[in-house]
Amino acid sequence: MSGKFTPMTPELYAYMLVHRSEHDPVLARLAQETAKLGGISVMQIAPEQGAFMALLARAIGARNAIEVGTFTGYSALCLARALPDGGRLIACDINEEWTLMARRYWQEAGVAHKIDLRLGPAIETLRALPRAPDFDLAFIDADKGGYREYYEEILPRLRAGGLILFDNVFYFGQVLDAASDFEDARALRALNDALASDARVESVMLPIADGLTIVRKRAASEGAGP
Repeated sequence: MSGKFTPMTPELYAYMLVHRSEHDPVLARLAQETAKLGGISVMQIAPEQGAFMALLARAIGARNAIEVGTFTGYSALCLARALPDGGRLIACDINEEWTLMARRYWQEAGVAHKIDLRLGPAIETLRALPRAPDFDLAFIDADKGGYREYYEEILPRLRAGGLILFDNVFYFGQVLDAASDFEDARALRALNDALASDARVESVMLPIADGLTIVRKRAASEGAGP
């Protein structure tokens, strides 16, 4: 099955974007304003990724979610829209300027009441949370060297069957280079290896945007699988 792969071209990518059910004008305007920030705008997730994450949240009936790394709020808006009216998303970030933009769009989209923005080091925010399996879904998209710590703090706070999503697991292809000088690439290579062999979860890595890994927390009664 090694040949079961269709290379992505600009034309095929445009076709893929058109053929999805989510076409949100608020998200589109947020993406346009974020693009004006220049090169840093690459930190915003891709539109198909946002739609996929929202679909996952709805599919598992998520009510309580958390994200580490909010930037200008695109991913938070996608997830909050997928939560029911009584749902809650804790959004962790350290940048007040970028999240001010996020707040404007959350308000416009009518989801601000679902989002609890917490500014400060995410690891401190996570450690201060009750150590109970209250979360259904988590999204990690922040400093790459911190991914492993964030994971270890979130996992015991995730219900059995809950999902954790990791962004940028390809790191622009640099994870293939064991001799890479990029510290972030080395951190992600180590994380990818660890997740693939972690008996507490089952995982799959998908070629969405810059690579998206999804892990599902196993119940205590489940085996480690094949």
